[in-house]
This record gives sequence, C-alpha cells and structure tokens, in this order.
Amino acid sequence: MKTTWVQKSLLFTAVSVALLSGCSTNTAQISNNSVAPSPTGDGSKKLKVVTTFYPMYEFTKQVAGEHADVIALVPAGAEPHDWEPSAKDMAQVKDANLFVYNGVVESWAKKALESAVNDKRVVVEASKGIELMEGGHEEEGDHEDHEHAHDDKILDPHVWLDPVLAQKEVEAIQAGLTQADPLHAEDYKKNASAYIAKLKQLDEDFKAGLKEVKHRDFVTQHAAFGYLAKNYGLKQIPIAGLSPEQEPSPEKMANIIKFSKENQVKTIFFETLVDPKIANTIAKELGAKTDVLNPLEGLTDDDKKNKLEYIAIMKKNLEALKKALNE
Repeated sequence: MKTTWVQKSLLFTAVSVALLSGCSTNTAQISNNSVAPSPTGDGSKKLKVVTTFYPMYEFTKQVAGEHADVIALVPAGAEPHDWEPSAKDMAQVKDANLFVYNGVVESWAKKALESAVNDKRVVVEASKGIELMEGGHEEEGDHEDHEHAHDDKILDPHVWLDPVLAQKEVEAIQAGLTQADPLHAEDYKKNASAYIAKLKQLDEDFKAGLKEVKHRDFVTQHAAFGYLAKNYGLKQIPIAGLSPEQEPSPEKMANIIKFSKENQVKTIFFETLVDPKIANTIAKELGAKTDVLNPLEGLTDDDKKNKLEYIAIMKKNLEALKKALNE
C-alpha cells in the first residue's frame, strides 16, 4: 500500500518531536539547521544544499565548488518521475540552507517544502522563467502527477536537455547560492561562468554535428527531447509520454511503426533507467537497431564507475543522434 502525503507528514512530525525531546539541550540548534555546516579552508561554513535529481545536483555542484556540501535526493539508478521522498529525505529538506529543484518533474517538491518548514532556507526552481512547452494530452491517472498548462495539457519539464536552456538553469542556481551565501558571490559567479562556457561549447557541438544530417526524425523511449529537438531542427517521435512509465496504446505503436517505415528510421532509442522491451518490440518489427539516448534523469552505476557526468553524456547523445540520423 502506497504511503500517503498525510502519513509521511505525520511520520516526519513524529521524528522531529522525538529528536527534540531526546536532545533538549540543543533545541535551538535542531530547530534551525540541526546538521551544522562543515568548515571550509578559510574557516567559513559550507552550505548544506539539497537538490532533487541528477541534473540539478550536477549544475549546483559545478557552481558551488568548495563552498557547499551538495546532495541529490533521488538516488542513482532511480527514475525521478514517480519517486517520492521518505521521512529521512524530508529531514534533509528541512535542514537545507538551499533547496534546488527543476520544477514540474518533481511533483512532490512543493508539498515537501510546505511540510518541512524552514524560514531561512533559500529555494530555487531552476526552470522558473523559462517558457515551457506543452507536452501533449494527459494520460488517465496522471492528473496529480504534473503541473498543468491548461485543462488536459501538461508542461514538458525536460529543459536541462537543451544546452542553451541548461545555461539559464545554471544562472538561476548561481543566484540562489549567492542569496544563501553572499560572502562567496564572486566564486559562484566565476564557477557559473566557467561551466556556462562549457555549455556554450556543447551547444556549438550540437549545432555543427546535426546541421547536415540526412534525416531529422528520431524515435525515442519517452518525450524527453522536445527542447533539444526544437533547438536543433529535429523532430522526436516518442513511444511513451512525458513519463517513461506511460504505456503506449496499440494504435500509437502501430502509428510509430508506420511512421518509421515511411521515414526510413533505422534506430529506435531506449533509456538506461527504463525497461526497453517496447523499444525492442518496435525495433524487431522494423528490423531496426536500438541505441541509448540518455535523458540524464539519473546516473547508472556504470556511469558513476566511468566518472561520466552531464557534458560527457550529452556528447554521447550527440554521437548517437549523428549516427542514427545519417543512416
């Protein structure tokens, strides 16, 4: 039976009460960032920064540098669309000096912030201010899982997969770090500028690599690459919707197969964190190959072992697209 938000809030409250009653001599400290920030080399205190899932963690870590301890709540190998925080996660949210989330994809984030109250915590919604695309019609049962554009339309949260929009998210995170820790504002500015320069080069690589490809259409596991496709003049044909757990109807499967045959699609892309059986079924029907197109919603153990991070994985995505679109 799935734990409700009311149950989680009650559990979180109970844990907090237990901590307070057991540590009465430290009541003030526990009610205001109970985990003390660790010292840096210059004697100042590191920020405690909690992020939601991998891209937010990577962008924040790049900007924060040595001045913050940065964690991601969604663990490696977990798909973030349907993930929900535990009572321990809620305690991390409460204790954070800074909380960073993308927006839309983390349907639980705003409720968690409301439950784990901390008046001194700075909150960054990294996609705020970016014009989000509508992501298609909502599937039955998804009503409570996404923020809506209007009526039955839902918003596409996958802005981090466009290197240009990723720069805007980095800028938003820089502003949040500066607000939480103005003493190191110049370092945050320098770190953000250095990382944005890398993202600008990544954008140039995508422009050059995809400019002269033979085809512009690609079939992918779920609708994660709309912003990337729009920026570089491509068209994604998603098997599932904005959440990879959505099952396509038989009619949609048939339409994808028909489209792929008519447009000479020879590669069907799948993802590392999601069962590829539907992608494999379509590829088998077409006599096509399969390959990975990574939406960077989380790292696998292999990614971590090979020390791959956002820019390296995005370059692998570029190579996979170039290969598929030139077949």
